[in-house]
Amino acid sequence: MGNFSIAIHGGAGTITPASMTPALEDKYKSALHFALERGTKILAAGGKALDAVQQTVEALEDTPLFNAGKGSVFTKHGMHEMDAAIMCGKTLQAGAVAGVYSIRNPIGLARAILEYSDHVFMSGYGAEEFARKQNLAFAPEEYFFDPLRYKQWSEVRDSDVFMLDHTAGDHKFGTVGAVAMDQEGNLAAATSTGGMTNKNYNRIGDTPVIGAGTYANNHSCAISCTGHGEFFLRAVVAYDVSCLMEYKGLTLQEACEKVVMDKLVRFGGEGGLIAVDGSGNIAMPFNSEGMYRACKVSNKPAIVAIYKEETKLVNSDQL
Repeated sequence: MGNFSIAIHGGAGTITPASMTPALEDKYKSALHFALERGTKILAAGGKALDAVQQTVEALEDTPLFNAGKGSVFTKHGMHEMDAAIMCGKTLQAGAVAGVYSIRNPIGLARAILEYSDHVFMSGYGAEEFARKQNLAFAPEEYFFDPLRYKQWSEVRDSDVFMLDHTAGDHKFGTVGAVAMDQEGNLAAATSTGGMTNKNYNRIGDTPVIGAGTYANNHSCAISCTGHGEFFLRAVVAYDVSCLMEYKGLTLQEACEKVVMDKLVRFGGEGGLIAVDGSGNIAMPFNSEGMYRACKVSNKPAIVAIYKEETKLVNSDQL
């Protein structure tokens, strides 16, 4: 079996042991482990990185625990506007979608755009029309309904306040993503989100913007971001990491640390990212209190972590 690597995230923000019950922590870690296993099986069998990241993200979209797909938060108008993107590091082909309402798995639509259209980025009703032509699965509004998400939205829906994910006290950036290197050394990245609670004016964040929240290039790395999208857009975070590696010769860890722990922090950007390079090295830096994350490298043990104090475990020789 050749070498492969995969890393996933389920969002970042103020996530501490004090804000989590043991039962809820187990649910999050189980969901991360399940998604990681789905991608791992594909890669271990010699499958493509692009397939691995898509199916891993679909697993995260299918649980209400994360702000993507089924777990997407409510908009100002009580709807669910979802964004997603996927990119192939070998060909630099990409597919992205923004502002879709009823697609069961937005990352699947992004993949269809990559595979079956001459475009990179679609949005709204046009994207949904394309999804119908591709026979992708739709879901009724009740599929996306979650009582907790509805309660959170109800508390702010009559105001101009928007929240990054759950409640102001929880201060989380809800996004899911995956990056992978397959046994042929090809890279891929995928990211999906439900955006911000009570967002208005069809707001779009960094997730579906190639180079901002999602990027993959075999010559450098694959990146999936999670954080306050406006800052990640302005910093062009994903491509910036790639550029530091390709043009300045920084290692994956050095480039990620420079962007996440220095550049973003200097102008108030909070969040993190997951990354993998062409040698299978993984980096998962974040400048927030926590980030739902997991990774697996070939035949080494899988690592699942949430809190900042678990960073040493992720950066250990196990990788």
